[in-house]
Amino acid sequence: MEILDLRHFTSADLRPLLDDEIKVWADLLCWDYSGSAEMILRYMDAKFLPGYAAVSRGKVFGYAFFVYESSKGVIGDLFVTHNENGGGRGEIERRLLVHVIETLQQSPGIHRIEAQLLAHEAGSAAQPFVTQGFSRHARLFMSLPLAGARLERPMSASEVEIRRWTEPDYQPTAAVITAAYRNHVDSEINDQYRTLSGSLRFLNNIVRFPGCGTFDAESSFVAVNRRSHTLAGVILCSRVRQDTGHVTQVCVLPEFRGVGLGTALLASTVRNLAERGFYALSLTVTEANSSAVELYRQLGFETKRAFDAFVWEG
Repeated sequence: MEILDLRHFTSADLRPLLDDEIKVWADLLCWDYSGSAEMILRYMDAKFLPGYAAVSRGKVFGYAFFVYESSKGVIGDLFVTHNENGGGRGEIERRLLVHVIETLQQSPGIHRIEAQLLAHEAGSAAQPFVTQGFSRHARLFMSLPLAGARLERPMSASEVEIRRWTEPDYQPTAAVITAAYRNHVDSEINDQYRTLSGSLRFLNNIVRFPGCGTFDAESSFVAVNRRSHTLAGVILCSRVRQDTGHVTQVCVLPEFRGVGLGTALLASTVRNLAERGFYALSLTVTEANSSAVELYRQLGFETKRAFDAFVWEG
């Protein structure tokens, strides 16, 4: 078994592996990964995807890739399928990660590395990160069946109204994200939340690209202060399968918390998806954000799996 530069291969070499990964995401997360897979294959053919492949007898059976974002590297994916020629999956994942981590840490100008391995159980791929000095954050993948779901709760902020998200809300949404996550644990995991320009990049990734599903404006909403006509909160949702929605962002400004606004935003999304015949709504949350975790549990969300987020500061 060899570990080779991913750019030595074409989409035809990687497609069987990604077909296996699509099945894994469907089984584990009710998530249609095909859109992300096609984007990966396009970058492969453009020789524009940095990473490594595990190869045995000419067949690619594992890969990991990363992207550069200014002074930050982001590990985008890690996947190993069944190796017909032997070799433990965990050891192959470890070797791929070691190559990726070392490459990023030795890359000129890279001072931060982030990774979130949603399809890996917490702890299963942690060793290479911990060894290299990464901090580790437990996160939860939660899901709510939409059949019969009722989240209607009165909101005690009469000066706030909820309406559907529209394109002109793009910049104000970024401002809300930046303000909502100031000094928040999630801004330690994703440094894009710390600045307006970073929040705009985050929005661009989830609205324009299929990495977190296909953005669904119809089930995305904003809370508007009637007096100032500014945003007080936002929920953004994507379709990760034909019948499954995923909350890519929900946040409320600090001065509007504690009045039921978060629940009202979730209720709007749940009602919209249920009326359109969707089966389930999922989201991810950092376990240390205990108030959010407890709220989601009270609303009927169940934890389906725990996974890890890793951060390295050079």
